[in-house]
Amino acid sequence: MNTLIPELNVSGNIIFSEFDESVIPVPKLVGIDSNVVLFVGKQMEEPEMGGPNYKFFFAETFDDAIGTIEQLSNVLRRKPGLIIYQFRSDNDPVLSSWQQYLKTHSAYAAIPFFLYVEEGVSETIRNTVKKYSYIDEVITAACFSKLPSKAAFINKYKQLSSPKTMVVRKRDIRIKSPKKTLNAVLKRMFDISVAGTLLLLLCPLFIIIAAIIRFESKGPIFYAARRAGKNYRIFKFFKFRTMVVNADQQLKQFQNQYGKSEGPVFYKVSNDPRVTRFGKFLRNTSLDEIPQLVNVLIGDMSLVGNRPLPLYEATTLTTDEWAQRFLAPAGITGLWQISKRGKKDMSANERIELDINYSKSHSFTYDMWIMVNTPKALIQKDNV
Repeated sequence: MNTLIPELNVSGNIIFSEFDESVIPVPKLVGIDSNVVLFVGKQMEEPEMGGPNYKFFFAETFDDAIGTIEQLSNVLRRKPGLIIYQFRSDNDPVLSSWQQYLKTHSAYAAIPFFLYVEEGVSETIRNTVKKYSYIDEVITAACFSKLPSKAAFINKYKQLSSPKTMVVRKRDIRIKSPKKTLNAVLKRMFDISVAGTLLLLLCPLFIIIAAIIRFESKGPIFYAARRAGKNYRIFKFFKFRTMVVNADQQLKQFQNQYGKSEGPVFYKVSNDPRVTRFGKFLRNTSLDEIPQLVNVLIGDMSLVGNRPLPLYEATTLTTDEWAQRFLAPAGITGLWQISKRGKKDMSANERIELDINYSKSHSFTYDMWIMVNTPKALIQKDNV
């Protein structure tokens, strides 16, 4: 089924790129149109997308979808801003076809790819998302009003992390140097050796802290939260629990301390009543961070990097300038921690500037300098 809409107005919006094909053979790429949505599955009434001028293209099969994408590219010089695929129990071969297509057509790899389900997320769907890494999100009908901002956010990170998918200009060409590759290898080797050694040496301390946490308050010993790390990759972030069990549900009660802001906000509650007595000690000595060595060992984080952010904080950093802080590895310690760790007068913009500074200039030797300066920053002065 071909549902290309001929009256789609893209006048004046076509992006032309300048590049030297004699230097690097780059395919002529077309621009992503954020107002164009390709829905693959059973045709439905166009949902409300939370904004005007959205155009839906419906395709029942994979072949129809590819045909629509090719017509958009060849006729209108556009790419869809979002692909939504309707989940079916027998769709594994089709998802494999999508995987192969996106692998061989890197120009389309930055397009957000959402899996649409009519009901909740089952174990089958979770396994599907794990198997096919190009699936960015699982959505239901209730999510459509929030899709524009979510799709723009994911597209931005995909472009930043995959330069091949961007419209290429001469000034944008970046070639990986052997020095950068060597830095990455040294950094990973250092992370594995140090994190593994520390985990072995700190086992007795683990047991003591776990026993005190359990004695002081009922609940889990560890706190696991979803955080956004490098390239906005989401993972489970581990710490020793320092708060009461329902602390996350109580967060909204304290957010009014900061008022309303159009920019990014990092929530730090002074003298937070949710923190337990032993939790205050763990935080002030940074002992609550020890379980993150497991994150380092499995590759979610590095010993040095930009702090992985809770999702409600990460979603406020959507501009090109701020998004750059996600190009650096996520880390236990970093530049802002040794600069103004735990101080209440550190603004959100100041923290982001430090993160961006690290993202632009990080190297193995720079990491070693930060590591050397970390011990004196471990004992924080303010109770935040």
